[in-house]
Amino acid sequence: MAANTPERALVEQWRDILSLHARTQCELDRALHGHGLCASDFEVLDLLSEGAAADGGCAYRVQEISERVHLSQSALSRLIGRLEKDGLVERAMCPEDRRGVRVALTAKGRALHGEVRPVQRAVLTRMLAEAGPADG
Repeated sequence: MAANTPERALVEQWRDILSLHARTQCELDRALHGHGLCASDFEVLDLLSEGAAADGGCAYRVQEISERVHLSQSALSRLIGRLEKDGLVERAMCPEDRRGVRVALTAKGRALHGEVRPVQRAVLTRMLAEAGPADG
């Protein structure tokens, strides 16, 4: 039975996306390791930094972060715990919902983010340029 060509192309496109993501994630982990971070750590710092720049020191709820960085709630909680232990973020109870927790960058976290951001952006630029333009 012959393979369905449009379906096969769709599957290959998906696998190419997964492969690019995996290669990029590995490159990011390698580049950030010397700064004591992994790619997921940086994503959280980057998200918090963007929020702080937009809202002047904004803190995100953990649930909002998990929706943006594509980690499970438990994995994100462990990651935030490590970042907090390293003094990069701080957690506080949400004033509007005592069950919720907000996370914000510390001064040390902002400084490290500023130092590492060019490294992360350079890896993204290189990896995505190598991948070429998106086909669809």
